Amino acid sequence: MLKNIDPLLNADILYALAAMGHGDEVVICDAHFPADSVARQTVLGRVLRLDGANAPRAVRAVLSVLPLDTFVDDPAGRMEIVGDATTLPAVQREAQREVDDAEGRVQPFAAIERFAFYERAKNAYCVIATGEARGYGCFIFKKGVQLAPDAPEGGTR
Repeated sequence: MLKNIDPLLNADILYALAAMGHGDEVVICDAHFPADSVARQTVLGRVLRLDGANAPRAVRAVLSVLPLDTFVDDPAGRMEIVGDATTLPAVQREAQREVDDAEGRVQPFAAIERFAFYERAKNAYCVIATGEARGYGCFIFKKGVQLAPDAPEGGTR
C-alpha cells in the first residue's frame, strides 16, 4: 500500500492518471453510461472500473491526485439532465461538493448536453466506470499542472 494515496485508486487508474498530460480529460461515469463502448474509442482504449464506489466517492479519489486545469474556463463538466440544463440531481450536488473540497474553492460544473457528453467522452484519455446507480452521475475533468511550490507562475521546475 502506498502512503497518502486514496485506497480506492487501483494501479490501473493511478497509471492512467499519471500518464495523462496537461489538457487530457478523464471521464467518471455511472453504471448506466455506455462505458465499455465509449472507452474503446479513448486514448487508453479500455474501461477502468470502480464498481464498488459511487460517483462522488470516485470524484474525491481521482481529484485527490489530479489537478484541474486552471487555464480553461470549465475544467469540470457534468452530463446535463435531458431537457433541463439547470437542475442538479443529488448525485451531481454531492460530486460538486467533492470538486469544491478538492480545489479549496467553488469550481462549478459546466453543463454538457447528453449526446455532446458522449462525443466528448470518446476523445478523453480514459473512462472510469463506477457502480453509481443514480442517473446523471457522469463527469468529465480536464487535467491541469501541479506547480512546484517555488516555480514561477505558469511554469514547472
